Amino acid sequence: MDFKENRAIYLQIADRICEEVLLGKHSEDERIPSVREYAAVVEVNANTVVRAYDYLQAHNVIYNKRGLGYFVSVGARDVILSLRRTLFLNDEIDYFFKQLHLLGITPKELSDRYQEYEKKQ
Repeated sequence: MDFKENRAIYLQIADRICEEVLLGKHSEDERIPSVREYAAVVEVNANTVVRAYDYLQAHNVIYNKRGLGYFVSVGARDVILSLRRTLFLNDEIDYFFKQLHLLGITPKELSDRYQEYEKKQ
């Protein structure tokens, strides 16, 4: 996994697991890879994956069954979408609007591009 330097690795791992849930790779109440298994996949220390799993558990995306491992929580998809929406609206949209302003991109240009994007979906 290629990590970005501007964000903690454990959060990038948590994002990757959330992506996997959103893409249907992991279903509700389905076991996800163990900490060691996932650490081997993303080539990081197991403690980093523990931090990612703790973060996801604190946000009710996954839960732990003692002795059995971690599982995807019921409703995890909705939780992930809510968390991402909040993060985008609180953190990323200000940067996005600043860039639009600095680059001189008009609302019409943005609207046209968005309509093009929607047609492709």
